[in-house]
Amino acid sequence: MKMRDPQIEDETSRRLFRLLPSVNDLLLTPACRQLLAAHPHNEVVSSARRAVAELRLEVISGTQTESSLQAMIDRLPEMIVNHIELGRSYSLRPVINATGVILHTNLGRAPLSNAALRHLVEVAEGYCNLELDLDAGLRSRRDVHVESLVLRVLNEAGAHATDPDRHGVIIVNNCAAATFLALNSLAEKCEVVVSRGELIEIGGGFRIPEIMEKSGAVLKEIGTTNRTRLVDYEHALGTGTGLLLRVHQSNFSIEGFSERPSLPELVELAKRTGITLFEDQGTGLVSPLERFGINGEPSLLQSFACSVDLIAASGDKLLGGPQCGILVGRNDLIERIRKNPLLRAFRVDKLTYAALEATLLEHLSDDTTTIPIERMLSILPEELMRRCRQIAGQIACPDLVLDVIPVASLVGGGTAPKASLESFAISVRHLSLTAAELLAAFRKLEPPIIGRIADDTVLLDLRTVPPDFDADLASLLSRL
Repeated sequence: MKMRDPQIEDETSRRLFRLLPSVNDLLLTPACRQLLAAHPHNEVVSSARRAVAELRLEVISGTQTESSLQAMIDRLPEMIVNHIELGRSYSLRPVINATGVILHTNLGRAPLSNAALRHLVEVAEGYCNLELDLDAGLRSRRDVHVESLVLRVLNEAGAHATDPDRHGVIIVNNCAAATFLALNSLAEKCEVVVSRGELIEIGGGFRIPEIMEKSGAVLKEIGTTNRTRLVDYEHALGTGTGLLLRVHQSNFSIEGFSERPSLPELVELAKRTGITLFEDQGTGLVSPLERFGINGEPSLLQSFACSVDLIAASGDKLLGGPQCGILVGRNDLIERIRKNPLLRAFRVDKLTYAALEATLLEHLSDDTTTIPIERMLSILPEELMRRCRQIAGQIACPDLVLDVIPVASLVGGGTAPKASLESFAISVRHLSLTAAELLAAFRKLEPPIIGRIADDTVLLDLRTVPPDFDADLASLLSRL
C-alpha cells in the first residue's frame, strides 16, 4: 500500500491557502462591488466571509485541487449571492412528504384542509370575536367557539352520553399540556393510580412519570409491564387517591401473555368508588378506522360513549386538525381546570381555534374526505399504483433507475402502532449515488422531497403526496 507523504500534503495545502483571497480583496473585485451597490453592506460582508470559510474548510479536508479551487474562487460572487438569498428565505418551508407516514411528527403531523386554511386566513387578517360575546357585548371564553362543536361531533358520531349538557371542553396547546394541566388541577399532592404497562415514553422524551412528577401528582404504580388486573386498581385505592389514570399505548403494543382491564370496567370502578377516571386517549380519533381495514385502535368516541370522567386528546393526529390538546369531560372537572392559573400559559390563539372549528364542522358533514387525513386513509392501492406508473413514465433522467413496487404505508404520529395500509411507491436508484446520497439530494430540491430508504433504495410512497403534486414530483425528479 502506497503511503502518503505528510510533508507533500502540507505543502499542497499551503499553496492552496495562498490562492484564497482575503475578504477585503474579494470585496474590491468588480463583481462584489456591484453586490455592495445592490445589497446592504453588512449582508454582503458576512456572506463573503461564509463563502471564503467554506472553501477554507474544503482545502483542509483535502477535497480541492489547484484547478478545482480556482474554479470555485471564480464562483465566489455567485456563492455570496446564494448566501444572501438563503439568509432572506424562510427556515420553515413546505416539503413533499413521500415517506408514506401519514402523521409524520417531524413533518408537522396532520395537514390542514382547505376549509381550515380559508377560515384561518379570514380570522388572521383582521380582528375577530375571540373573547367577545357578540349578543351581550361582554367578555366571553375562548373555548365557546369549539366547545359545542366537539360535543356535537361526539354525539352525532354515536357517542350518546347520558347527559351531554353535563360536559365541557378546554383547548390547550397540545395533549401533553392537557395531561399536565389535568393532573395538576385534579390530583396535586394526591396519588394517581396507573398501570406499569402504561408508563410510556413518546417522541421528544415525553415520559408519563416525569410529567406526573412535575404536575405535583404522586405516582402509584400497579400491576406489571404486561399484566394489570382490575383487582390491582382496587387494592391500590386509599384515602390519598386522587385519580385513576388510563394512558393510550400510542407507539408500541404488548402482545402474548398480557392483560389489562377494559375501559368500561375502569368506568364502573370509578363510579363505584367515587374516584375520577382520567384517560390520556391521545389520538383524537372520532371516526372508526375499521372502514380502512385498521382494527383495534381506541377512539375518543368510544371513551366518551363509555362515560369516562375526563379525556385528553390531540387535535393534529387522527382528528386531522391543528396542533392542540382537547380536554373533554364532566363540567365540574372542567371548571376546576379552568380555575387553574396555568391554563393561561397553555391556552391557544385565534388561529388554532379557527382551524379547529373548521375541521370539526367538516367532521359533521357528509363527506369527510375533504380532511386530508381522511383522504389519505381512504385512497385505494390501485389508484396509487396508477399514479406511480404515470409519474415514473414522465421522468426523463438517464441516471435514475425507476420501478413501481408494493409497500406498506403507516398511520404514524403515535397512533395505531401495529397498523399498516397497502400502498405503492416509486423505487428510485441512482447510477452513481448511494441511497443516502440520493435522499440527501432530494432534500435539496425546491420544494424538498422527503422519502425513505429500504434495501438500499429510495422509496417515494404516494399515499402521502396529494395528486396535485404529481406533475411537480415528476419535474423535480427529472432534474437530477
